[in-house]
Amino acid sequence: MTVMAERRADATVEEFEAIARSADKVSDGAVRLEFIAGKIRVKRVADGDHDTIIMWLLRRCMQSRPELGLFVEKQLKVEAYRQGRARVDGVLAPWEHFAGKEEWAEPDGVLMTVEVTSSDSDSDTDRRDRREKPSAYAAVGIPVHLMIDRSSCTVTVLTYPDADRACYRDSHTAPFGEPVVIPDPVGIELDTEVLKNYVR
Repeated sequence: MTVMAERRADATVEEFEAIARSADKVSDGAVRLEFIAGKIRVKRVADGDHDTIIMWLLRRCMQSRPELGLFVEKQLKVEAYRQGRARVDGVLAPWEHFAGKEEWAEPDGVLMTVEVTSSDSDSDTDRRDRREKPSAYAAVGIPVHLMIDRSSCTVTVLTYPDADRACYRDSHTAPFGEPVVIPDPVGIELDTEVLKNYVR
């Protein structure tokens, strides 16, 4: 009985999408909801340092790969088995990839997902950003996941998704200040020294 209760989802996907739309309207964007691992999660609205890091990465991607776009706060269907819904800090894909797509887009064709961890005051950061979301992205076969962790001042590149195990087989972590190579299919090198300026 306990095992069944742990596996039961908070809502169906359809119920979640209706709740998320209502929350967006009522809160005027102050609250963001996600549906990860069968549970509804609250995602805090980003602070200025978080947004600046995303804009820095967007500029790096545009300079290195102008045929690609880094889509900010993109809503993706994730988790092959639980039909999750994630609001991704950044999604790298061909620049016209999402034209004509629905509000919650399929992950096919996405080259990389990006998450910048929330501030330490967000108690859900460890579970959501460091465990649940990378697992969900691997489960649908997204080739690369980039995590910029403001608490540990590190950049982690996860590659070679194993959809069956819902994990990435390779992980490389570097401290802020060291160059980071994001391998193909992304093929970008980042100078992460500037990230030291956006940690409080």
